[in-house]
Amino acid sequence: MTDPVTQTEQVHDTRTLEALLFVSDEPLSPAVLSQAMELDRRAVEALCDRLQADLEARGSGLVLRNIAGGWRLFTHPDTQPIVERFVLSSRQARLTKAALETLAIVAYKQPATRHQVSAIRGVNSDGVLSALVDRGLIEEAGRDEGPGRPLLYATTPQFLERLGLPSLASLPSLAPLLGPDVELEDAVDRVVDAPEGEESGASPQESPAEPEEG
Repeated sequence: MTDPVTQTEQVHDTRTLEALLFVSDEPLSPAVLSQAMELDRRAVEALCDRLQADLEARGSGLVLRNIAGGWRLFTHPDTQPIVERFVLSSRQARLTKAALETLAIVAYKQPATRHQVSAIRGVNSDGVLSALVDRGLIEEAGRDEGPGRPLLYATTPQFLERLGLPSLASLPSLAPLLGPDVELEDAVDRVVDAPEGEESGASPQESPAEPEEG
């Protein structure tokens, strides 16, 4: 009979593993998972195998795959047509304020790392950055030379096209918004909250004007 304590620990470890895989945008190696979960490598590999089997057994919309030396969650192949249609349609929706803030920070500070964006916003911005990449408004622009060599992000030509700007030089200056007691995030908020078309110089027709995303 399984020890209730051991079973509870296994549930906790599996839940933790699934959460780490969910928030990661790249395969996580057993070594990385082992360090994050404070478990030995063999235990982590056994958990990954168990989670992979559990997802398949319960008919989950996610599958766990071992690729490129690590583990990563993917949507189930059977869901591809609907997921693809949803992703493509959501790209046309109006950006949320969180996405606008993140996009403005990347635009003015580019190239910027995830940590830099999150530090300026004061909240974790990984999901918002991934969504902006999916929508083609920002892209990976190499790696920073600092510890861990984190990914750098910059805006794309589609970003300029959506705003109706000829180049990044046409972005509104933050200088008038920056005083001795004004932080960068406050200045970015003022740009984000400005009436549509006023700050960027783009007409309402040139700015994104699709329905608000849910």
